[in-house]
Amino acid sequence: MQSEIKRQLYELIDRDYQKFSQKLNPDGKNILGIRLPNLRKIAKQIAKSDWENYLRTATDDSFEEILLQGLVIGYIRIPIEGYLQLIKDFIPKIDNWATCDTFCGTIKISSKNSDIVWNFLQQFFRDDRPFFLRFALVMLFKFIDKEHIASIFTIISKIHSDNRYVKLAIAWLTGECCVYFSEQTINFLESKVLDPYVQNIAIRKITESFRIPFNVKIWIKQCKPAGGLRLPRGAPPPWLGR
Repeated sequence: MQSEIKRQLYELIDRDYQKFSQKLNPDGKNILGIRLPNLRKIAKQIAKSDWENYLRTATDDSFEEILLQGLVIGYIRIPIEGYLQLIKDFIPKIDNWATCDTFCGTIKISSKNSDIVWNFLQQFFRDDRPFFLRFALVMLFKFIDKEHIASIFTIISKIHSDNRYVKLAIAWLTGECCVYFSEQTINFLESKVLDPYVQNIAIRKITESFRIPFNVKIWIKQCKPAGGLRLPRGAPPPWLGR
């Protein structure tokens, strides 16, 4: 099975895409240059066949071979306990942002398992390994809702990491929260509990977003660590104008 999969992968190598991927993802090891839709197609085929044998014998010889394992795990449908164990077993193989984020984006969570997955993620927020943390942070995108928004801000306020990919994940998550919960996000950023670098990146992501109203962006700029644009005294909060 593995030899056949390797043959398929090597037939899909695109040298121009390889060069592009190496620049975009400098931490990826041995990038072959295979486009994601092609990897997804193979992963879906494996997920419908003998995926257990594949995962048991899969090799980690290239970026794509590791990512393929993550995609297969994302596509299989088994009881949640076994699914989470496969996810946990895969996380130590994540060593770059592309594998992390693509893996997280492929994982599907049903509403009936939401609480189980939320509780599962909590262990990784106590882990200081960068991609264990980034995995859990990116997974929080699936929980940006009324029930979890306050808890998300509590979680990220307690994370103190020097790793760039962790910091960027926090900024990205904060920006996404602002799309749906602008009032809560403004209140959080006003507290200035985030690392100044993270706070500035989050504000930049918000102000560059096309999904956030201009009046919200004006207020967000007040939250810059070194100060920012001043609003007229008595100006109404931005969410009143939505």
